Amino acid sequence: MFRRLHEPTATVTVYVDDAPLRAATGETVAATLLAAGIAVFRAAPRHGGPRGPYCMIGNCYDCLLEIDGMPYRQGCLTTVAEGMRIRRPTEHEENVGHEEHP
Repeated sequence: MFRRLHEPTATVTVYVDDAPLRAATGETVAATLLAAGIAVFRAAPRHGGPRGPYCMIGNCYDCLLEIDGMPYRQGCLTTVAEGMRIRRPTEHEENVGHEEHP
């Protein structure tokens, strides 16, 4: 779906759900995941539908991830760093506190 226009000359290794992934130095977490073919970052809180980056400028909050143990970080505004740990929240984690009420 997305691809880089050229191969990066400098890279770092990040870990997405514990799997190593090569990322271009200076790019955002969202750009790294999209270039790797990962378009779904989380599930929508109410209906569980797939969510991924939309605006890429920090306005929509559809790119929320856990980054280095900190939940709810915007992947589109966070620059990758060597050894960074990125975790996509599970549907259960996204739905905590958003249960349907009669």
